[in-house]
Amino acid sequence: MRIPAHSVCTAIRDDIVAGVYERGGRLTEELLARRYGVSRVPVREALRTLEAEGFVVTRRHAGACVAEPSEQEGADLLEMRMLLEPLAAARAAQRRAEAHLKVLRGLVRLGQERSRRGNSEDLRSLGGWFHETLAQASGSPALTSTLSQLRHKVAWMYVVEAPVNPAESWAEHGGIVDAVARGDGERARAITALHAERSAAAHRLRFPAGADRQERVRTSQHPVNMTGQRH
Repeated sequence: MRIPAHSVCTAIRDDIVAGVYERGGRLTEELLARRYGVSRVPVREALRTLEAEGFVVTRRHAGACVAEPSEQEGADLLEMRMLLEPLAAARAAQRRAEAHLKVLRGLVRLGQERSRRGNSEDLRSLGGWFHETLAQASGSPALTSTLSQLRHKVAWMYVVEAPVNPAESWAEHGGIVDAVARGDGERARAITALHAERSAAAHRLRFPAGADRQERVRTSQHPVNMTGQRH
């Protein structure tokens, strides 16, 4: 069975974001193919996609390497997300489907429940699903794809501090869903803009230490997971 290039792309991207591959490090097709248990063809396709997304660069005499975004590029990514997430919320208020509302409401309920328990890892995961679903509810594949890439890049470059009051953060999520459900685009935009601004303030640039890289490589899962892949 031929492994789809998008699955290989997701696996490589996830490992880049997790810091398995050092910034500036080479990404050879042969080693990647062996690592993920695939042929070089989907690896080559995946590297082209990741280069277009800004995770990989091609260097003379070195080939494909992990990109090394600057601090300014990181700041630009955060600003872009702060502009586009409110737009997605406003579009969602106009175009959302009942299925999207059902998922969003369910995520808010879970987020509020987990915030009372204080499980920050669960909350981070649920928050990611919430914003991904909100983007999908915008009905714009281009906007959804752009925001997905931005989230991956921001996660790669930044550490996000847990909110001091997670219940307040999930109350904002609830307010966004209420506005979307009522079809109030301006209200959805305003609450999301405030939420994005507060979230951006909790981001700190990530400076990965090289000392633990070998341990990350050793413990990272090598086979491509063909189920539940996210983009």
